[in-house]
Amino acid sequence: MTAVEPTTIHDTFVLERNYPQSSDRAFAAFAQPALKRRWYAEGDHEIKEFEMDFRIGGKERFHYRFREGHPIAGSEIVNESGYLDIVPERRIVWISKMSLNGKPISMTLITLEFLPSGTGTDLLLTNQGTFVDWPSGPEMLQQGWRGLLDRLGIALAQ
Repeated sequence: MTAVEPTTIHDTFVLERNYPQSSDRAFAAFAQPALKRRWYAEGDHEIKEFEMDFRIGGKERFHYRFREGHPIAGSEIVNESGYLDIVPERRIVWISKMSLNGKPISMTLITLEFLPSGTGTDLLLTNQGTFVDWPSGPEMLQQGWRGLLDRLGIALAQ
C-alpha cells in the first residue's frame, strides 16, 4: 500500500502581542473599516474589493491580486468572512474562507481577545483552521498573521 498525502490539514495556532495603546483603540483597528483596510488590506497586491459590515451577522469581503514580481503574480485571493460574536473592546469571533483563483484553500475560526494590561493591551489571536490541498497553508497563514499583527502595531503607534 502506498502512502497518500493528506488533502486536508487541521491546525490551530495562538499568537500573542502587547500593544501600548488602550483596548478601545486596538479594538477600533479591527472594527472601523477605514482603519482596518489601512493595516490589514493594503500591501504588495492590488485591492480589487474591500467591504466590511462590522456587526454580529455582518460580512467582510477582501479580494486582491498579486502584482508582478510576486512568486504567484496574477493570482487572486478572496477572503469571505462572517462575524459570529462581538463584545466591544473585549472579543471578536469570525469565520473566514480563503480562495485562491476561485478554489477554496482554507476555512478558519478566528478569535481575538483584547485584554487590558498594565502596559496597554494584550491581544490574543487564536486561529483554528482547515486547509484543503494546501500543505504549507498552516505555516503560511501563521506567517501572514504575524506580519499583519506587526503592521497593526505600526498603525496603532501613528
